[in-house]
Amino acid sequence: MPKTKVSLDVTNLNNFVYDMSHCIKCKGCNWVDHTYMPGIKFSTRCPSATKEIYDSYGAYGKMRIGLALNEGKLKFTDELLKILYECTLCGACDVGCKRNLDLEIELTLEALRVKAVADGAGPMPEHKKVAANIAKTHNRYGAKHNERKSWLPVNVKPAAKADVLYFPGCASSYRHKEIARATAKILGSTKTPFTMMKDEWCCGNVLYSVGMIDEAKKLAKRNIEAIKATGATVLLTSCAECYRMIKVDYPKILGIATKDLGFEVIHIVEFVDRAIKNGSLKLTKPVNLKLHYHDSCSLSRQSEPWTPWKGERELWGVVKPSLERRRGSNGIYDLPREILSSIPGVKLVEGIRKRENAWCCGAGRGAKDAFPDFTKWTAEQKLVEVREIGAEAITATCPYCKESIAGAAATAGDNFTVLDFSEIIAQAISR
Repeated sequence: MPKTKVSLDVTNLNNFVYDMSHCIKCKGCNWVDHTYMPGIKFSTRCPSATKEIYDSYGAYGKMRIGLALNEGKLKFTDELLKILYECTLCGACDVGCKRNLDLEIELTLEALRVKAVADGAGPMPEHKKVAANIAKTHNRYGAKHNERKSWLPVNVKPAAKADVLYFPGCASSYRHKEIARATAKILGSTKTPFTMMKDEWCCGNVLYSVGMIDEAKKLAKRNIEAIKATGATVLLTSCAECYRMIKVDYPKILGIATKDLGFEVIHIVEFVDRAIKNGSLKLTKPVNLKLHYHDSCSLSRQSEPWTPWKGERELWGVVKPSLERRRGSNGIYDLPREILSSIPGVKLVEGIRKRENAWCCGAGRGAKDAFPDFTKWTAEQKLVEVREIGAEAITATCPYCKESIAGAAATAGDNFTVLDFSEIIAQAISR
């Protein structure tokens, strides 16, 4: 095999020809490794492949489709676009493959969407509507831009300058204001001054997720400049999708490392952990719940920092310089569990599929916009698992997870309480 120059750049599908051609169709991307699985029930991790059954919907099918597209043997069709976009890009297939072959499955799937847009086929019509909303009103919903801060309680006044910049994101600003308010309560309880952007725009998660990389790059540059202009050293968010987008995908798009952003990106989970450890936050008020913690994909297996890489691929697929793979194992898993378990009255109940193997809520990366029935089905499968473990409440670290799971529970008539992590922490604060 001759030496081949490659990188992790998703704008060029050729970078992932090796990954696509060396998929052996073992389906480790779909089946949960038997080491972690007590039985056949809840034994799959990929919502798309589980629901649609056909191989084309699994990563093993999409790798072959990608090769054919790259070689010009296959053209985009409506059905092919459905296959590429009826997927939450949750990363379950990627971590599954990296237990065996270390192929870059997630990046390949992102590159396929970038190619779909570049070739004029993608994204889906519903995604174009979201993109139009972002361009016009700077939020994904098309809501009034001047109402973005309407969630702020009258007694909460962001500082003109502070080390901590709170970035609520679109969902917490417009649809789930209770999450932003709970976050503000946590900041107030710890006596942490925080500032906000004078003109906050959408993070661009959907734009990048559906392959609109030019639009996403433009937004990333704008937002990074606006964040730096505040003088804050820490960007805090309570949305896992915003967290992943700014911490991982902004650097990926711009060809830099996470450490070179010029500010630290943290989730409210990390903030709470630090506050508890430095003594500024005490969670002493009982919250009596038999609680299941849902591993939101963008905070768990997709949250590892980004480091750009380029080099050569040699014989047997060896790459030089060496490449430290993002296997999902260093995501944020323990912190929320430790924090929730420390709250009086909380009895944490683990899911059957958890941590790297967790089942997605179904709402992320543009899936809900174009395929709401798929999202609903995926969330319903999560509820089936939660019933199995006897939980009476579910908490997640992303407003889209809360919305998806709560919606499925309401439709099914399940008496489940669905709360964001920030809401539970706010309830446990005694003052």
